[in-house]
Amino acid sequence: MLVLALDTTSRHGSLALARNGTVLDAVAVEAPGGFAQIVFQEIDKLLKRHGVSFANIGCYAAAAGPGSFTGIRVGLTAVKALAEVHGKPVVAVSTLQGLASLAQGRYRAPVIDARRGEVFTAVYDDQLRPVIQEAAVAWPVFLQSLAGREITFIGQTADIFEQGGAAEWNAARDSNGNSNWRRVEAGEPLAAAVARLATKRLARGEALPAEAADANYVRRSDAELKWKDPA
Repeated sequence: MLVLALDTTSRHGSLALARNGTVLDAVAVEAPGGFAQIVFQEIDKLLKRHGVSFANIGCYAAAAGPGSFTGIRVGLTAVKALAEVHGKPVVAVSTLQGLASLAQGRYRAPVIDARRGEVFTAVYDDQLRPVIQEAAVAWPVFLQSLAGREITFIGQTADIFEQGGAAEWNAARDSNGNSNWRRVEAGEPLAAAVARLATKRLARGEALPAEAADANYVRRSDAELKWKDPA
């Protein structure tokens, strides 16, 4: 089955086309002015490149947040509209879980700039089960919740960890003295991860009708982040 996946949750967006969980194509799309004006033309280019029509798509998927409120709505609206017109299901994938799937290690902490002095983040284990739930939280507060565990932090781009970034790395290491942490940058467009996760959820019967797919804004901060060891 073919899955078309979108990520429009930040200006570093992407599209992907996958067949039975294998990504056929994933393309990064920069849209500093927003995706609303270009998303359908980018979808059209991707499908034409592979000789695929909308009738061939079995499921539509989108990164549903957290991220830019406007970007989240654009991506979800696009896939919901296409799914409704063509009578196909939708899978809404957490941006953070998708990002975590692009990292390695027992524990992965995806990090996205949430503005307002906070980051969107969580901790997942190597089965992508949440160990710390998704939250919008101040970076130092999040680091204090990690209890010295070995963590791989992952960002869509490296600049989030640079000086002045939302998750400034040197300050984090210096203040915590933790040598078990490492940082990585996503090695492929997030839409590729969204497509793979959507394929798995579709196989488990977790896809939704278009009208039921919803955004995952994760705006409320959680001041008491708690580690929960997976069962």
